[in-house]
Amino acid sequence: MSPAGVVKAKSSTVAATDRPSLLLEWYDRHRRRLPWRAPPGAPSDPYRVWLSEIMLQQTTVKAVGPYFEKFTARWPDVASLARASLDDVLRLWAGLGYYSRARNLHACAAAVMREHGGVFPDTEEGLRSLPGIGPYTAAAIAAIAFDRRTMPVDGNIERVVSRLFAVEEALPQAKPLIQQLATTLLGDGSAGDSAQALMDLGASICTPKKPACALCPLMEDCAARVQGTQETFPRKAAKKTGALRLGAAFVVRRGEELLVRTRPAKGLLGGMTEVPGSDWVAEQTERAALEQAPALTGVARWHRKAGVVTHVFTHFPLELVVFTAEVPSRTRAPDGMRWVPIATLAEEALPNVMRKVIAHGLDL
Repeated sequence: MSPAGVVKAKSSTVAATDRPSLLLEWYDRHRRRLPWRAPPGAPSDPYRVWLSEIMLQQTTVKAVGPYFEKFTARWPDVASLARASLDDVLRLWAGLGYYSRARNLHACAAAVMREHGGVFPDTEEGLRSLPGIGPYTAAAIAAIAFDRRTMPVDGNIERVVSRLFAVEEALPQAKPLIQQLATTLLGDGSAGDSAQALMDLGASICTPKKPACALCPLMEDCAARVQGTQETFPRKAAKKTGALRLGAAFVVRRGEELLVRTRPAKGLLGGMTEVPGSDWVAEQTERAALEQAPALTGVARWHRKAGVVTHVFTHFPLELVVFTAEVPSRTRAPDGMRWVPIATLAEEALPNVMRKVIAHGLDL
C-alpha cells in the first residue's frame, strides 16, 4: 500500500530495494567536487561540513563557494572562528545575505568551544542544541560528518523524491511525507553518501526545469516521468507576499568619508553597517521619512536622488528613496554614527540593500 498522496509508477522495473544502490553507483561516478566535500574514502571534517551547511541555507552552491574559501582561509577550524570578533565575521559575510546566519555561526563556534571542548556533537539531538542548527542542518551534519543513519531533506532532495513518488500533496504540508519517503533511499553504506547522492542528483540531473531524465539512475522507477509531469513537481502552495514597505536612506559625504552607523544586534540585518535611514513601514510618505533624517550641522537642504532603490527580503519587498548631502570637513558625526573612508567601504559589513543605496547615492 502506497502512502497517501503518492502515485505508484505503473511501468516500474526497478525494485524499491535497488534504488539506494543505484543512487550510490551513480554517485561514485558523478559526484560533484565541492570545496567542503571530503574526497572519496576520506573522513569528512565536521567543521567544514557545518560551515558549508550554514552558508548553503537559502543560498546557492555557486554563491557560497568563494565565501567558504575566504572563511576557511582566515579561520581554518572552529577554535579560530570562535576567537574572531563578531564584527570581523559580519564583514567577511557581507553580501551573502540572511545575516542572522553569521551571528549564529559565531555563537555556535563559541558554544562548541565552551560546552563541547572544541568537538562538534555527533548526534542530531546534540547538534540541535547549538545556535543556528535546526532539524535539517542537524541531520545533514550528522549524516555527512558522522555517518548517522538519517536523511536530511533539502530543496534538491524534495524535488527528486516528490517526482520519484509523484507526491501530490503540496509543500510545505508534504514535508513529513517526503521525509518518510526519502529515508527509504538510504543505502547500506554511508548515510552521508546517500544524502549527497540525492543532493547531487537534484542539482545536476533532476533540475527544476528540463530535467535530464535519460541520465537519471532512477529513470525507470520515476512515477512523474511515467506520467510526463516531471516539471509540475514538487507541488507548491501559493506564497504569501508581505506588504510593500517604504523608507528613506541618507547618504552623507564629508569629503571622501561617508556617514554610517551599526544596526542593533538583534533583528533584521542585526549588527550590520548601514547609512542612516528612516523606519521601513507601509504607506510612509517621503515627507514623513525625510523628517527622520540625521541631525547634522551644515546641511542646508537634502537632495532627493531620482528613482528608488528596491530590495526584496524574505517576508516583504522594500523601496527606499535616497537623499544626499555634503557637509564641511569638521562636521561631527551624530551620536551612534561614525565617518568611514569611502575607499574602505568594501571592508565594512554592508548588506546588499545598503550597497545598492550607497551606489545610488554616490553614483558609483
